[in-house]
Amino acid sequence: MTPNATYRLQLQPSFPFAAAAAAVPYLASLGISHLHLSPVWEAVPGSTHGYDVTDPTRVRAELGGEEGLRALAATAREHGLGLVLDLVPNHMAAVPRYNPALWEVLREGPSSPYARWFDIDWAAGGDRVLLPVLGGPIGDELGALSVDGAELHYGDHRFPLRAGTEGLPLPALLDAQFYRLGWWRLARTELTYRRFFTVSELIGVRVEDPEVFDATHAKVVELVRDGVVSGLRIDHPDGLADPEGYLHRLDTATGGACWTVVEKILTGAEQLPATWPVAGTTGYDTLRHIDGLLTDPVGADALAGQFRRYANPAGDRGGYWDATVRRAAHRVVTRELAAETAALTRLAERACAEDMALRDHAPWALRAAVRELLVRVPVYRPYGSGDEVALPLKAAASARATFSVAEEAKAVDTVRDLALGRLGESPDRVAFRVRFAQTCSAVRAKAVEDTAFYRYTPLVSANEVGGDPGRPAVGPDEFHAHCARLARDWPTGGVVLTTHDTKRSADVRARIAVLSQCPERWEEFLRQITAETAHQEGGRAPDPQLAWVTWQTAIGFGFPYGERLRSALLKGAREAALQTGWTEPNPAYEQALADFVAAGPAGHPLHSVALFARALTPHVRAQVLAATLLQLTVPGVPDLYQGTERTYLALVDPDNRDPFTEEAADEKTALTCAALRLRAERPEVFGASGTYAPLAVRGAAAAHCVAYSRTGQVVVAVTRLSLRLERAGGWEDTEVLLPEGVWSDLLTAGRQLTGGPVRAADLFGPGPVALLVRAER
Repeated sequence: MTPNATYRLQLQPSFPFAAAAAAVPYLASLGISHLHLSPVWEAVPGSTHGYDVTDPTRVRAELGGEEGLRALAATAREHGLGLVLDLVPNHMAAVPRYNPALWEVLREGPSSPYARWFDIDWAAGGDRVLLPVLGGPIGDELGALSVDGAELHYGDHRFPLRAGTEGLPLPALLDAQFYRLGWWRLARTELTYRRFFTVSELIGVRVEDPEVFDATHAKVVELVRDGVVSGLRIDHPDGLADPEGYLHRLDTATGGACWTVVEKILTGAEQLPATWPVAGTTGYDTLRHIDGLLTDPVGADALAGQFRRYANPAGDRGGYWDATVRRAAHRVVTRELAAETAALTRLAERACAEDMALRDHAPWALRAAVRELLVRVPVYRPYGSGDEVALPLKAAASARATFSVAEEAKAVDTVRDLALGRLGESPDRVAFRVRFAQTCSAVRAKAVEDTAFYRYTPLVSANEVGGDPGRPAVGPDEFHAHCARLARDWPTGGVVLTTHDTKRSADVRARIAVLSQCPERWEEFLRQITAETAHQEGGRAPDPQLAWVTWQTAIGFGFPYGERLRSALLKGAREAALQTGWTEPNPAYEQALADFVAAGPAGHPLHSVALFARALTPHVRAQVLAATLLQLTVPGVPDLYQGTERTYLALVDPDNRDPFTEEAADEKTALTCAALRLRAERPEVFGASGTYAPLAVRGAAAAHCVAYSRTGQVVVAVTRLSLRLERAGGWEDTEVLLPEGVWSDLLTAGRQLTGGPVRAADLFGPGPVALLVRAER
């Protein structure tokens, strides 16, 4: 059954299946149709997110085990709800003591029946797999290693010993294993297994192998066939060798009985492949359009200019988005993902060796071609041959321009042809095409989401998964076109505003986005607050870009939670890797950051922040309610993140992963319930057969109203950029053309409107949004 609306719960040991079951009556009262659960499979003990899966064949005991999951499903069914599970097919935790399959591989080597589970390049490591777990070079860590029976111990780590090696002296014993323990820094350049992005603690799984798929998916298929699970969210499909093949295999295994969405990030004009057997994406593409619709393009441009003048971002050509992305990508492929670049170069060398005409490409030229193409792929990965969206000719031309000798630059064309599958289907050429695509997704995610988003920050509300900080605003026409396309092609895909992966919750982003309507106020506030804090101990930010981000975040966050704010800002500074980093931390800078947060937004100047924010309150209200209503009524299935039915202010994980709690309702809750109950009562209006039609708005303030009809039965209208509207003199003569008939206002009891031209001032009299339903005759 296709959901009407889902509600995401973050399961963890402190919030197991039993706690979720206790919340079911409340969640059912909201009007949702399905619970959306974070990963439920065995994971590293204590994990608060569950993505570090250790055994996909068993339901996690810390959450209540399979019995607890089935009991939760039964409770949900009693209240008319189904379950959607978050599935993690791409990777598992590289923690041998908790991962039984990996333990067997390390004990038995390439001959282990589990060896095919994991994406390991045994040849590159001489039939040994590097495990980068040591705190220092192995010569310095030998004293910390010990043998206990058939196990090797290092701190909390446990490793199996190859049969017959237990009695060897330690150096000989280490050399005799099917693995090599190494300094954690070697992961950058020496790693011989595919990982999740740059996370060496997560090892890639080869679900493209039918036997591996069957073994790792047997339990979820059983749960689907038993009716326990009716929907699946597929995590990170771009990491898979063959996403479409995987999805077809999953669809067949589940008998086509599951509503399935994929966490696929679409960039620019990129479209979800029409041949994928899914309902659609999880909804980050729509998040970008909703946020963009509520961002002022003129003000956003003004903020970008202010940012360049104030922050003076060094090395990024004046702080422009495209240059920032390119520099970040170069850093990723030459540092964090150097091992992956080297693996691709080895594959390219072998592939070229098969053809006499290609043998004289020098290894350095192939390496440079791989690197220069990886940093120029504008999407997360190419799909199939001839993918000009992912590897356009202009990208190849730009990559060739980095070579000084034209003949050597031909390596770029060879690598591009290999990546697009144009040079044949030999094992090495297929392996290159697959691994190039997988590496693209890692480069894109790490360079854009985890680096550039923290470096280019004129309007931090635009720096969200699937977003485009270089073009943060979306006009009404573009918004309507996106929604019409969804209604036509993916009417039951996901729609999100806040997730476990968003860097700021939707309500925080809404508060910040209002700044795009008043850049001059922001500039004056920044000048005043900088002067106010300058004479306080610790009140000077260690660099102006941090000050800019800190004060925008403080305005969006709205609370003096110093530790939560400090933690998020520190994570951002480390991700940006400009002044400090995860692997090369700068203690002095990080202390200055902490001092600045304590003295600034978490100190006395909080009063000034509150005064500034208070003046924007009515416009924040309009922004929040508009985004909420749009998410709940545009084509697709809305997925509410836990707690977002009310005002929900959270920053990047782990700040946004606290256990679910019930709290007091507010105006946003009332709007959410009204829309969800309408969806439940009239599923045909919003479901697969529902239609989407923009409504005409005319008059001086027409750009400030976005209105549409769903299946001719429901009308939605929201106020756009209310602060700009107020400055322009209000609605004046602006009218919205309602479809013929009588329309009941679901947000104001007893109010009805008649079809035809309606003054916007009357339509929005009670509030900044309107939800109308055709009255029964």
